[in-house]
Amino acid sequence: MDAPSTGYAFEYLIETLNDSSHKKFFNVPRLGGTKYDVLPYSIRVLLEAAVRNCDGFLMKKEDVMNILDWKTKQSNVEVPFFPARVLLQDFTGIPAMVDFAAMREAVKTLGGDPKKVHPACPTDLTVDHSLQIDFNKCAIQNAPNPGGGDLQKAGKLSPLRVQPKKLPCRGQTTCRGSCDSGELGRNSGKFSSQIENTPILCPFHLQPVPEPETVLKNQEVEFGRNRERLQFFKWSSRVFKNVAVIPPGTGMAHQVNLEYLSRVVFEEKDLLFPDSVVGTDSHITMVNGLGILGWGVGGIETEAVMLGLPVSLTLPEVVGCELTGSSNPFVTSIDVVLGITKHLRQVGVAGKFVEFFGSGVSQLSIVDRTTIANMCPEYGAILSFFPVDNVTLKHLEHTGFDKAKLESMEAYLKAVKLFRNEQDNLGEPEYSQVIQINLNSIVPSVSGPKRPQDRVALTDMKSDFQACLNEKVGFKGFQIAAEKQNDIVSIHYEGSDYKLAHGSVVIAAVISCTNNCNPSVMLAAGLLAKKAVEAGLQVKPYIRTSLSPGSGMVTHYLSSSGVLPYLSKLGFEIIGYGCSTCVGNTAPLSEAVLNAVKQGDLVTCGVLSGNKNFEGRLCDCVRANYLASPPLVVAYAIAGTVNIDFQTEPLGTDPTGKNIYLHDIWPSREEVHQIEEEHVVLSMFKALKEKIEMGNKRWNSLEAPDSVLFPWDLKSTYIRCPSFFDKLTKEPVALQPIENAHVLLYLGDSITTDHISPAGSIARSSAAAKYLTNRGLTPREFNSYGARRGNDAVMTRGTFANIKLFNKFIGKPAPKTIHFPSGQTLDVFEAAELYQKEGIPLIILAGKKYGSGNSRDWAAKGPYLLGVKAVLAESYEKIHKDHLIGIGIAPLQFLPGESADSLGLSGRETFSLTFPEELSPGVTLNIKTSTGKVFSVIASFENDVEITLYKHGGLLNFVARKFS
Repeated sequence: MDAPSTGYAFEYLIETLNDSSHKKFFNVPRLGGTKYDVLPYSIRVLLEAAVRNCDGFLMKKEDVMNILDWKTKQSNVEVPFFPARVLLQDFTGIPAMVDFAAMREAVKTLGGDPKKVHPACPTDLTVDHSLQIDFNKCAIQNAPNPGGGDLQKAGKLSPLRVQPKKLPCRGQTTCRGSCDSGELGRNSGKFSSQIENTPILCPFHLQPVPEPETVLKNQEVEFGRNRERLQFFKWSSRVFKNVAVIPPGTGMAHQVNLEYLSRVVFEEKDLLFPDSVVGTDSHITMVNGLGILGWGVGGIETEAVMLGLPVSLTLPEVVGCELTGSSNPFVTSIDVVLGITKHLRQVGVAGKFVEFFGSGVSQLSIVDRTTIANMCPEYGAILSFFPVDNVTLKHLEHTGFDKAKLESMEAYLKAVKLFRNEQDNLGEPEYSQVIQINLNSIVPSVSGPKRPQDRVALTDMKSDFQACLNEKVGFKGFQIAAEKQNDIVSIHYEGSDYKLAHGSVVIAAVISCTNNCNPSVMLAAGLLAKKAVEAGLQVKPYIRTSLSPGSGMVTHYLSSSGVLPYLSKLGFEIIGYGCSTCVGNTAPLSEAVLNAVKQGDLVTCGVLSGNKNFEGRLCDCVRANYLASPPLVVAYAIAGTVNIDFQTEPLGTDPTGKNIYLHDIWPSREEVHQIEEEHVVLSMFKALKEKIEMGNKRWNSLEAPDSVLFPWDLKSTYIRCPSFFDKLTKEPVALQPIENAHVLLYLGDSITTDHISPAGSIARSSAAAKYLTNRGLTPREFNSYGARRGNDAVMTRGTFANIKLFNKFIGKPAPKTIHFPSGQTLDVFEAAELYQKEGIPLIILAGKKYGSGNSRDWAAKGPYLLGVKAVLAESYEKIHKDHLIGIGIAPLQFLPGESADSLGLSGRETFSLTFPEELSPGVTLNIKTSTGKVFSVIASFENDVEITLYKHGGLLNFVARKFS
């Protein structure tokens, strides 16, 4: 069955927004009546997308009615969802864009027009996962780590022209005005009229000054290390109509998504519909704080959406979270986030939507809401949705949304009942479950020492850490002998002597992952730093301090509000824009600290304003890691230890010897809000827009082709034209039988995508390493599988290369198998390569839950390129099974109660089966082995769409033929 031409099945619902407008919309409430009125707002968005995209094939009327009947169908049916747009980050985005580039080649080969090949929906790609901290204030003179890339081959890096830091003006050096520390303090409230783009301006004299030295150095290394990928991305942005690339140095995917890419309401050919997004970053959920439905998915799902297919999801339960009251003035939004996170974890919302309502919602700003929504991955919800309300509209007005657009947006959202107004008294939606959280009950806290869900009240921090020293090794224990808990180790660092003990802070990072989306907490950190510096407090120089903002707009409002030089004075210099400490890319600790930690077996600490603090994530030698708000990160850095009671113990002393306590320098909420209003909202969004639209010098000067077809460099080890389309014909051929197939791997239960998909570093003895070595690379230049996702030759060699893979043919964990014709034990790739040369098809035998774990595109692509034609398992993780079909591998399933063992299969036989001419969902097939055994299996296709894709040889082939 081929897909019919797309057409509206619910055209009768299309109406004009108002009498004087040409804008149209689907008036979905007319479809459901009272049923619609009790649907959660998030389900209403799913329903609108279903109505608008109903074509009778990919989206059927039955799917629409299932969503409308959410109350009875939740958790029981699968429904398709067409998001309005896709967001990619560079690691997961490159395979998708490489596939589109290869598809252009295939379409041309078939006689079609390659210019027609474009993503089916708007696709934004942010280059934000390639940043590493090669330089910070302590390591600025260190040689950069090239990350195993082709940095040396990218040409000589341009010299940096940065003056030595001497003058106090904004922490910079080239302002010609008469700046001194007194003026710095007196004028910190002045606002620079020019928004930061390329140069930062001195706020006192409006003289251009260079960006911080660390930013320039890290960006320069980043561009050298990733030149090939960046050139490919730039080509993609030029030739694909629906693709926009956000260059490196701009900001994080989820933050740029929130600040620049979000539409809230789409307008396409005069048709209005809700904004929605899926993407390859777990923090996509942040946009739900703006009333935009969005969540993170795997690379293969996003690629499917780009190719015109929907995302499939089980119609979710929706937990209504009623917020009441208002938070204590000294509680930051991060405290609110961690409090709600803990509550939602205890209730259990994994795999569900959460939707917020109640009087407390209006007490939360948009930045508070987006921070809460951003923490979804930590409490397991698919997303946390805040419907659009007056607070949302006011925020959008401040961010520069056109007034006419806001008026039509409000009119549309009210017409389709997607606008939340407590004064309407229309009653609340009916939820699967309702929980209540009183914001008054939330107290300041941190989270740790090993897991984000282990929240500790700030007042209990000292006693809790001491309890952790006593407890047995575990999530809340380090089992330090009582007689060793007071041990002190002296170190000599930069000419001075210091003492380290259990609880000493050695890493303090205000990073981009979660908290920098909230200006209030960042400004609070800056104001606290200002008051600390004015009181004469300092941070010990051996502590690795860093500030990695989510985007340039954070730099702008910290700069324009006058707090940035104070953060810099305490060591919190901006090191760059992108994932850094959060993903373990921190600079190494000094030898003096490392030796002291080892000598005293010390439980040292990292404090960071991120959302993940698992043991060893920041640094192997840092055993305790705490999540805290940005101002508390600065406070603990000043204190130098987490083993402190802020209520009774001072942070330090001023020059006169007077004790300075945390409450002496903690900024009031009124102070923070005043500066936020004066310096942040409108200007920061305008600044980011200008920065994105203007780019930066390195990106703008980067040479990239503009040809219709990408000019593949045959010598490249990063970007390579994949072989998915090598055997593509203009029309799909009849389903071919699988004859005399050998078993490549005989696997047990719970084989995860981590076992299958290439991930992590490239082992020196692996097939991928041999490939790279043969191309002249040294082990130092191997980089990781993640960085080489654009090279199918590397990724295919890394498939099933996990050292923990247990293949029953081998009898122990190892990435090996047997090539039966020769009897050799080989790497999985080498065996598959021999089979392919011999023209022998391959299958995989597996047990229960094959393909469980995270969605990974190469967990399907890799086996396909190894020559695997079918997987025969007892059961599948559904998402992975869908991926197998999408790439052209048949998912076969043993009959209930049967397995390879029960059927007496050794895996050394050959297997043959024939597909019927009219393949149907769930059809039973017969397999014959070389030993004469015949048994039945289920062809695990669930619907006509899956069968259509399989007949075409997978999704890529299906779409390529549509373009031809």
